[in-house]
Amino acid sequence: MKYFIPSIFFIFMIHGCSTSATAPLSTVSSLDLEQYKGTWYEIARYENRFEKGCVGATAHYSLLGDHVAVTNSCYDAHSTITGQAQGKASTVESSKNTKLRVTFFWPFYGDYWVLMLGDDYRYSVVGDPSRKYLWILSRTPSLSDSDRQTILSQLPQFGYSSDKLYWTDPKIYSPTKTLP
Repeated sequence: MKYFIPSIFFIFMIHGCSTSATAPLSTVSSLDLEQYKGTWYEIARYENRFEKGCVGATAHYSLLGDHVAVTNSCYDAHSTITGQAQGKASTVESSKNTKLRVTFFWPFYGDYWVLMLGDDYRYSVVGDPSRKYLWILSRTPSLSDSDRQTILSQLPQFGYSSDKLYWTDPKIYSPTKTLP
């Protein structure tokens, strides 16, 4: 997926320059970055250019000094990693870590706001103030029916529609090949 990384740069460039006239977006009250770090599996997302062709994706977060290191991996239908992007996230001041600014290509940044979070950090719902991007993430390749219903019932409160979700295939997270 040779267009994966350049597409990420373009999207964040355009997104970083845009303004939004939508209602304010609320986030969880606080986020413990130590608990949040690790690997997350993409369960569903709003389609976007930088994940075009991805049947699923993972995001791995690690803490490095004053920022969060991000590694996003895209998988195709054959469980092959077709693209990876390395990024850096910084917390927005006074947000209690619930709002992050992510860059995959400095000086362009995108908003990463944690809207919902399972009590034990088993799932996370992430969006941005424009409501153009949305990700449902889980610590495991699949989400329980109960958690799925909880998330779907609350999405409209945030200004998101479940009709726009692309659901990933949990069978793809056993990669047989990786990037050279």
